[in-house]
Amino acid sequence: MDPTAAVSPESFNFVTLFLHADWVVKLVMLGLAGASLWSWTVILDKTFRFSRLNREANRFEDQVASGKSLEEIASEAGERPRHALPRMLQGALREWRDARAKGLATDTQAAFLIQRIDRVLDAAIARETSRIEQGLGSLAIVATASPFIGLFGTVWGIMNAFQSIAIQKNTSLAIVAPSIAQALFATAIGLITAIPAYIAFNAFSTAAGRFAGRLEGFADDLSTAIQRRLAEKV
Repeated sequence: MDPTAAVSPESFNFVTLFLHADWVVKLVMLGLAGASLWSWTVILDKTFRFSRLNREANRFEDQVASGKSLEEIASEAGERPRHALPRMLQGALREWRDARAKGLATDTQAAFLIQRIDRVLDAAIARETSRIEQGLGSLAIVATASPFIGLFGTVWGIMNAFQSIAIQKNTSLAIVAPSIAQALFATAIGLITAIPAYIAFNAFSTAAGRFAGRLEGFADDLSTAIQRRLAEKV
């Protein structure tokens, strides 16, 4: 029988390559497909989340710049605001009210108040930064591990190709082409999985850094506003 008889263009479509692959190569492909699905879930979630966070931050900063009092803006945000900026404002005003109720007779007490407000704001920034960075670690793992997992599938597939040569004692390309194609398909899936995850990880890391910087800038503005009130003895 001609060994090339079973080989046709249809033998190299993606479904056929998967169905005729060795079970180890199949596991590699399925694992990479699952990793790709997970990474795209994280990518879509982060895309919508950063868009919403920045949109709400723009709206809140416009309110702060509108000339309303900080107390009025904090009250309009509700008791449990979802965004970090109104939570930071409410935390700073809470410390301000507590200190005013106890009295600010000395400069030392005023300095302690500023320190407490800074700690409250720093803690809020740390919590929010940790929250928005959730999921980035999994993107990093997918981006770095997927090419190597795909390469493992490739190596295994090439080993099967050489095994086919040894068993059939035939060096015809038709003998080894399907196994090599399956092996290279595993590499392709690894790259297809890794590249979007790598791009998204870098993009979202940059976005998280920018948003953290935005929170820090707002915290500095709040601290300055409180210091101005202390200087004016309001």
